[in-house]
Amino acid sequence: MQIRQFALDRPGVLTEALEALAALDPQLLLVFGSIEKIGEPELAARLAAALPGCRIAGCSTAGEISADGVLDQTLVLTAVRFEQTRVALAATEVADIPDSHEAGSRLAGQLQADDLQAVLLFGPGIDINGSALIAGLAAALPAGVGISGGLAGDGGAFAGTLTLADGRIGARLVVAVGLYGTQLRVSHGSCHGWEPFGPARRVTRSVGNLLYELDGEPALEIYKRYLGDYARDLPASGLLFPFEMLGADQDQVGLIRTILGVDETDGMLVLAGEVIEDGFVRLMHASTDSLVDGAEEAASRALAGSADGGDALAILVSCVGRKLVMGARVDEEIEAVADLFGRRTTLAGFYSYGEMAPDIQGVDCKLHNQTMTVTYLSEPA
Repeated sequence: MQIRQFALDRPGVLTEALEALAALDPQLLLVFGSIEKIGEPELAARLAAALPGCRIAGCSTAGEISADGVLDQTLVLTAVRFEQTRVALAATEVADIPDSHEAGSRLAGQLQADDLQAVLLFGPGIDINGSALIAGLAAALPAGVGISGGLAGDGGAFAGTLTLADGRIGARLVVAVGLYGTQLRVSHGSCHGWEPFGPARRVTRSVGNLLYELDGEPALEIYKRYLGDYARDLPASGLLFPFEMLGADQDQVGLIRTILGVDETDGMLVLAGEVIEDGFVRLMHASTDSLVDGAEEAASRALAGSADGGDALAILVSCVGRKLVMGARVDEEIEAVADLFGRRTTLAGFYSYGEMAPDIQGVDCKLHNQTMTVTYLSEPA
């Protein structure tokens, strides 16, 4: 496996970068950039023309991740030449939120093959049901195929995102990269680093991502009671106090749900992912140090499942909420991951509006919030 990466922060350097990448003759190009960079006219066409035969996938971000750390207002191009791995690309438009599950099914239909090992999935960051998208894809793929990726961002504006698939770019585009072959080694890790406070509470009324009642009381009323003075800054302060979803025995399952909005009339909370009625949730808070520890643990889990070998690619998808909480110290979580992987691993990825990776048991892909997810790719010699 050979990897070449460019982080472009000014006009006029794209041509030079594409010439260098063309010399590598890659099968896969991952493209992550600010909404302004991804939205530049003719970008998708230029990439496709410069790298014929190369599959191209990516999205706009709420911050780019590269070997240089955390970047903003850049375009990061990461090209990969595999030795024995085949790459395919599937794309579809998601018409609206109810179409999310079927969009996943449509992608699966384009990727089917006996030697499919893993899928990298990127979708719009707004007006989509990420959980349903994953479910539709997973249901139509063979058991054991790893799914990971993330939902696009737009710098925290939540106004409109873009996704890239070969020569196409669009606000409703969902793209999936299929990786095929027995020589490819894929491992995953995810961890959030948030710490619990307060008791676990039963979800007594919810519909999809709308949380109405906890223990028979309006969810918003309970939430405000715990937040105290922070409650006056809702919904923005909700990024600081997400919920952890718990299993039937109130055990950890590794899933966090961010609060995106509130409804004062119905006493309801709008979450950034589905919550299960009759399940349990618990309020969380964090320090920068605990979030950095979580990122390091995610990398450790991915590394534990990898094979010893040469050069590797680590795709990091972390939440915009973590970036906002850590502020100027956000680079520390990327540095912690880089230190663990070492110099032969190239880091690429972005800050997202939803992270996709296997759950804490490492089996089924889930939609995460406020979590660092790592996908580790290698081809051992």
